[in-house]
Amino acid sequence: MTKTVFLDQDADLSFLKDKTIGVIGFGSQGHAHALNLKESGLNVVIGLYPQSKSIEVARKYGFEILTNDELAKKADILFFAAPDLAIPEIYLTHIVPNLSAGKILVFAHGFVIHYKLVVPPPDVDVILVAPKGPGHIVRREYVQGRGVPSLIAVFQDKSGKAKDIALAWAKGIGSTRVGVIETTFREETETDLFGEQAVLCGGLTSLITAGFETLVSSGYSPEMAYFECLHEMKLIVDLIYESGISGMRFSISETAKWGDVTVGPKIIDGHVRESMKKVLEDIQNGQFAQQWIEEVKAGKPNYKKLLEEGAAHQIEKVGAEIRALFPWLKKRNLQGVQAAYESC
Repeated sequence: MTKTVFLDQDADLSFLKDKTIGVIGFGSQGHAHALNLKESGLNVVIGLYPQSKSIEVARKYGFEILTNDELAKKADILFFAAPDLAIPEIYLTHIVPNLSAGKILVFAHGFVIHYKLVVPPPDVDVILVAPKGPGHIVRREYVQGRGVPSLIAVFQDKSGKAKDIALAWAKGIGSTRVGVIETTFREETETDLFGEQAVLCGGLTSLITAGFETLVSSGYSPEMAYFECLHEMKLIVDLIYESGISGMRFSISETAKWGDVTVGPKIIDGHVRESMKKVLEDIQNGQFAQQWIEEVKAGKPNYKKLLEEGAAHQIEKVGAEIRALFPWLKKRNLQGVQAAYESC
């Protein structure tokens, strides 16, 4: 492995022990970082706006709740756990007027720093601690004595201890139990956006839906299409996660392997690779970020429309009926999760 992997013995929580850690937001990443750090013996307070739906939840966990203005004055470290495009307004309105030299700004994603939506003063540390997993997984793995790998990066090192602080934070949330890798704000931001768009979310959901639609439009039952194109996806991904692509191929039939290596490249062909390159270029040159900023400023009309269309797709109706056959599946309160995330 070309990059150094940092583990528990490489990180020292004492870099955080005498500091007040302020977590802005108590949604997906916010609640996970706050609870994990608190249970690692650190002093954590939460910043929320007065009408936030998350106030009651955070109080149940025993956190002190402050306004973001109060938090900016009191905390030595400020962790921005609000949605990407909510951070600039929070920063300008509540943090900048109360920001003093020597503070430490922490981000879970490099978006606002890389695209210069937030421009910190030179007299503060600016670091990144980005778990490679959603907040509820970061929390679950910590509670079970494991952890989610994280990336760390240093954008500004005024104190000369920024990397030590980033590693300490990663240890506090459980990431050094499995491994932490150092990167840059640019690399984290651009690879994260590309992965989400081309493979993990955009690419995967479009592939699943296209396969489902192809089978159904050819006369096959929606239930069979769901099983083949969505349900079994998890089983294959679990095998890849556990032992890589070759390990997955070891576990499937020879017929499946032959179809994998001969037909897969016909689907993900040169045209798809060119489209992926264009996606990456739009991320690198800032075009995607600008389009998303404009969409949010307009009230997210296309965003809402496309999500509503996806939720109304036949695959969702069939999927709900099939998943109801598996009572052991844990049902997530998606509306509750989204409400908490958006109320940071």
